[in-house]
Amino acid sequence: MGPTLNMSAAMGAYTLADRGTWLSFKNRQDLEIVLEGDKRLFNPYGVMLVNPAKHPHVKSAAGMKFIEWITSPEGQAVIADYKINGEQLFFPGAKP
Repeated sequence: MGPTLNMSAAMGAYTLADRGTWLSFKNRQDLEIVLEGDKRLFNPYGVMLVNPAKHPHVKSAAGMKFIEWITSPEGQAVIADYKINGEQLFFPGAKP
């Protein structure tokens, strides 16, 4: 994604970039965000356990422990607190 932003800066072009790369990117030159916040750009993440009946080698207890933590208030706070250059990158939305 970084090389794509470099090429866009060099060409004065538009591109679609993820927020993490944008926040880390230092060679912005004249680039600016022209669209953000549109619900069509919403990019949700999810978590699910691999089916241990189909894949018995899966460490399902450890997987469930991770799922319980990542969806807990503590895990959601860790996600919300992750920042790049002082800007929040992820916006957790796990439902209890």
